[in-house]
Amino acid sequence: MTDRIKQRSRKGFISGATSLAVLSFVVFGAAPAFADDATEARIAALEEQLATLQAQIADLKESTTANVQAVRQDQQATTVSLGNGRPTFATGDGQFTASLRGVLQLDGAIYDQDPAGPLATDFRRGSFNDATENDHARDLSDGANFRRARLGIEGKAFGVFNYNFLYDFGGSGTEEAGRISSAWLEYAGFAPVRLRVGAFSAPAGMEEATSTNGSLFAERASPAELVRGIASGDGRTAIGLFANGDRWNVSGAITGNVIGTTTFDEQVAFVGRATYVPLKGYDWLVHVGAATTQVFQPAETGPNVPGGAPSPLRLRDRPELRVDSTRLVDTGNIDADSLSEWSAELAGQWKQFTVQGEYFDISIQRRASLLPDPHFSGWYVEGAWTLSGQPRRYNPATATFDPPKVETPFDRTTGAWGVWEAAVRYSDLDLNYREGVEGSPTPFGGVRGGEQQIFTAAVNWYPNSVVKFSAAYQNVSVDRLSPGGTAFIAGSTPPNGAQVGQDLDIFSVRAQYAF
Repeated sequence: MTDRIKQRSRKGFISGATSLAVLSFVVFGAAPAFADDATEARIAALEEQLATLQAQIADLKESTTANVQAVRQDQQATTVSLGNGRPTFATGDGQFTASLRGVLQLDGAIYDQDPAGPLATDFRRGSFNDATENDHARDLSDGANFRRARLGIEGKAFGVFNYNFLYDFGGSGTEEAGRISSAWLEYAGFAPVRLRVGAFSAPAGMEEATSTNGSLFAERASPAELVRGIASGDGRTAIGLFANGDRWNVSGAITGNVIGTTTFDEQVAFVGRATYVPLKGYDWLVHVGAATTQVFQPAETGPNVPGGAPSPLRLRDRPELRVDSTRLVDTGNIDADSLSEWSAELAGQWKQFTVQGEYFDISIQRRASLLPDPHFSGWYVEGAWTLSGQPRRYNPATATFDPPKVETPFDRTTGAWGVWEAAVRYSDLDLNYREGVEGSPTPFGGVRGGEQQIFTAAVNWYPNSVVKFSAAYQNVSVDRLSPGGTAFIAGSTPPNGAQVGQDLDIFSVRAQYAF
């Protein structure tokens, strides 16, 4: 805008100068010395026109100066907006922004399972060596829980630095005193590459990278959540690179411990992901990708004396809900030298239908042991149908699907109902390795972590862009054998080879407000 004003100013001055030159020539060069009364009259008229032009030039200079000052003031002014319910502050030149972020998710659930019996006869169990979880495994707690209660700020500074800070007061099974969910600074001056450092969840797969605000279900698929917890997850210290185009996405990060977790030597791992959209049309696409998590140095539990300190890795997870925090599959601690995980992802969209799935393979290399190295696996497939017609939106920045855009928010008086969506998912997480058969002792080097299979059906309602309501049904089947000894609690560990898993149904609802 300033350039246009300057150009108009130059044109005005040139025009004025030309007019002055012409008038000077006419008045002083062309007029004969013997001018009569008529000539003097013409000269007087020209002088009057000259005075008018001079006044116009003076007005143009004054207005140009005022316009330039107004533009500079607009560039320095701060604007405030409330798009989609999110308060945002920004300078006129866009170099500085600050947006307030908030997420509130309240879950309610009923766990339908067989009545609890005494520990001596009811063998259903939770995590190893956890008396509380062993009690809850026989009687999972119905009720409500604030899964997420987050408040934070994000934006950019000096045009090339992005920042994010998010604090969470929710939790898994119980509200917590508060913890840092994310806190990072990112340099975006090498477009399309961005360098990020701080605390964030490095993308460990498609499900992990999907925003929880617009996910199809209350929780991520169990195998994806387990892999996320190895070296990603909320509050994980990391430094990473991110880059993407319209059809590709690449990221890689070196990660450490979760904020607040203290060990003798911090865990060191790499988390990477690469995706591509090889086929794409007006209302359809195909997505492929791969990801990996490599733990080079597990966190050590003691001083690094000769022979090395124990460095345990533990894989365990809950059913795909967090009203009760009990974990029904658990490998226990495995003294590890390293861990290697690889995954493949495939997704597609056709109009208002979307489908995606991932497969995960996990291997742990034991430390200073003659036992064989265990391998575990997991997979899921899920699909969604937007009943009201609006499709889910593919986001190249994260290579995931965002929720449908609510073009006509709910309004009872006009009959508008927002967006309705139906979804189903099946997941399988297998933490067994050489588990043997029921009623028999654990084979040499075997790990009886259990296999958890879950079928979920859900309905989501988006009345507008910030509110969401969900209802879901889960059928959970856990097949898990007891390793005997004192694996659970001394005096209450079921016999070696006894079935400690169970089948149950879960009915849940969620109310969400996110901006």
